Amino acid sequence: MSQKMAVEIITKEDLQQFRRELLEDFRQLLQSKQPDPVREVLRSAEVRRLLKISPATLQTLRINGTLPYTKVGGTLYYRMEDIHKLLAGKE
Repeated sequence: MSQKMAVEIITKEDLQQFRRELLEDFRQLLQSKQPDPVREVLRSAEVRRLLKISPATLQTLRINGTLPYTKVGGTLYYRMEDIHKLLAGKE
């Protein structure tokens, strides 16, 4: 039971045309790429990096209620809206 495979000859010109089309597709993708959406919640490490603070400072902000958080499992999450309020001085 042998199957016959269709043979198609591809020329250099075909490959060059394919290359041009592929490069144009990549260009269009890169130009239309939207910026990453702003995340609504951040984890502790991300908040510390963003605010350039130590883990102890972040803990103090949590304890005194300056920065609200939500704990899910063992992970703490902070709303971006609350971080903006903190930065604006509108705790």
